[in-house]
Amino acid sequence: MAKRTGLPTRQQILDFIASSDQPAGKREIARAFGLHGQDKIALKALLKDMGDEGLIDAGPGRAFHAMGGLPKVTVLRVVDVDDGGNVWAQPERWEAEGVPEPRLRVRERKHGRLGVGDRILARTEEAGKGWIAHPMKTLPRASETMIGVLREEGGRLFLQGVEKKERRDFLVSDAGGAEPGDLVMAEKAGRPPRMTARVVERLGDPFAPRSFSLIAIHRHEIPHVFSEELLDEARRVAEQPLGEDREDLRHLPIVAIDPVDARDHDDAVWARPDDGGGWDAIVAIADVSFYVRPGSLLDREARRRGNSVYFPDRVVPMLPEVLSADVCSLKEGVDRAALACHFKVSKTGAISDFRFTRAVVRIAANIAYEDAQAIIDEKPLPFRGGVGVGAIREPDRLPHSPTPNPSPEGEGLDLRSVLAPLWDCWRALYAAREKREPLDLDLPERRVVLDEKGRILSVAPRERLDAHKLIEDYMIAANVAAAKALEAKTLPVMYRIHEPPAREKLVALKDYLATFDVEFALGQVIRPATFNRILDRIGDAEFRPQVMEQVLRTQTQAYYGPQNAGHFGLGLGSYAHFTSPIRRYADLLVHRALVEGYRLGPGGLTAEEVASFERIGEGISQLERRAMEAERETIDRYVAAYLAEHVGEVMEARITGVQSFGFFATVDGVGGDGLVPARDLGSEYYRWDEAGQRLVGEHSGTEFALGQRLELRLVEANPVSGALRFELPEGKGAAGGERSERPKRVLKRRGRPANIRHQGRKR
Repeated sequence: MAKRTGLPTRQQILDFIASSDQPAGKREIARAFGLHGQDKIALKALLKDMGDEGLIDAGPGRAFHAMGGLPKVTVLRVVDVDDGGNVWAQPERWEAEGVPEPRLRVRERKHGRLGVGDRILARTEEAGKGWIAHPMKTLPRASETMIGVLREEGGRLFLQGVEKKERRDFLVSDAGGAEPGDLVMAEKAGRPPRMTARVVERLGDPFAPRSFSLIAIHRHEIPHVFSEELLDEARRVAEQPLGEDREDLRHLPIVAIDPVDARDHDDAVWARPDDGGGWDAIVAIADVSFYVRPGSLLDREARRRGNSVYFPDRVVPMLPEVLSADVCSLKEGVDRAALACHFKVSKTGAISDFRFTRAVVRIAANIAYEDAQAIIDEKPLPFRGGVGVGAIREPDRLPHSPTPNPSPEGEGLDLRSVLAPLWDCWRALYAAREKREPLDLDLPERRVVLDEKGRILSVAPRERLDAHKLIEDYMIAANVAAAKALEAKTLPVMYRIHEPPAREKLVALKDYLATFDVEFALGQVIRPATFNRILDRIGDAEFRPQVMEQVLRTQTQAYYGPQNAGHFGLGLGSYAHFTSPIRRYADLLVHRALVEGYRLGPGGLTAEEVASFERIGEGISQLERRAMEAERETIDRYVAAYLAEHVGEVMEARITGVQSFGFFATVDGVGGDGLVPARDLGSEYYRWDEAGQRLVGEHSGTEFALGQRLELRLVEANPVSGALRFELPEGKGAAGGERSERPKRVLKRRGRPANIRHQGRKR
């Protein structure tokens, strides 16, 4: 780099660090910019300021790197060696808030064989969307932990991992007092085939209530314990007076409509007709920004967690319960701080005149979705409490409501009269939504119902009511209003972004639809309605569910960021999450921006946060994916536990995935993916049609295709890993070959099974 005079700018330093092939310390930066004497002293102060501002961090040897990124040279710990011999490592030191640790593939030296627990000093290199590490030096060993269940075989203990993809068992070198059947945390070491494990903590009975979520918490390293110092801060801020500079909305019968098992209530709604044939509406959201201020312990911990994580048996909250389940939760009959979104809805569903205020509200009623729907439909409310379902109740009043807000006439609150205008206004919002034609995929969500002791009562799809759609559309309206309000004030927005599908995914969808003789033109402008039309053409065909799933796989994953790219799925140009600040950090940032933009008092967005918006968005997007994966895995474990009592039974199932090694199927109405191994399909050769997502018998023509319904016998259900295994009923393979009563344990081998031949995807 040519010599310059004077100090470089912050951006010039960041650009140099990013472009340098070698570690960039103070000496290298000074040399690159031609600094001498007093300029070198000033550079030291500038680098310290950049560190304090969160722009850079120092790695080994005082080399600098962009905050949230990887140093050019750093210490890594080996966390996995897969069956293919690939070595994977993660940084030993990682302090970037809200940014999960990157995973690097290690390019081993010819004479060095690395195992789990090894530590290396390595040069890092970004390759595509991933990272590669080049070892420079081996350091003293460390350990890597895993969760598993102990089992005894031949007088020796082995550790069986809880992950479905963990296909090897580890010989236990030290059980630490744990016994066979215990759920444990262990340190693993070595490399295949001599992997060993040492138990460091006994976690208890893997089949006990609450263990399934505990497995996910430990496996994904989800923070679930608040420090005493942080809890003290939460208790202090919870005692703050609400302040007098708030709009008083306590006279309005605002209601919160939530799931019957909701653990927190962060949104509530109200509407009434106006004089022009439309409606005045309010969406009131818990004013979390009033309690969680930028830079506080609560704020740093909330950013580190990113979101709350919801399991059937517990919630791991983003904020301590004194806030999330109490002071910030919009409970009926008590005064609560809220950020209120006021807007008008025209008779055609158009939203206008939105504004935001800090308010005090007193929720008139907390209503379950099912109860709200029953009131509108003038049907008896569902009975809860152990007697039965359908017991007749007064349809216009909820039994759990305390003294409700009085009406102007002094009588009790008539819930039907409160809900009716909400429904009328929603019908206009819904009509506008239908005209916009957002992506409409009716994919069922599973609900696990537990008793008081944590035992499984049922697993079934959640019923989707108009009450669910109503709340969803009011929340969407408020989210759009928040994004547009901030844009109008030229303030930063943490957008919720959903980009259009990539071309390669559209090509794959075209190939897939062709197997059903459904045409899909790639040259057209792709809109959400494009996919809706496909489903309309299919109608109620048997393969409709698998086409919906394939369309879902075609979509990109939504994320958070400050650069607006619209929300493809909803068909919206500007969209931000505003309605759940109790459980999402992104919403808290949007609240702070609104507080700043509307000058609503303390707790507004800071310049430091604005400077870090892109990095924060990346971090909370990854933390959201971690939470989704943990929640999904836990549901799979509960489903496996529920089905464990039905092993050996034949049940209706549907094929959900086809691979060279067999096919996956899910139990109708329950869920949970289970494998039918190719080796159990008989002696006939099967051709794997990748484009058509099917296995085809070469002689009989028998097909096992994605979406196909068939009867399968459940052979195994493992609640610890969530894995299921099925077989064809009648004890025969597709070609009529006999199988043994119970499949034998076979040695694992690489490659596809011997009776599978691959037919590649046509291009």
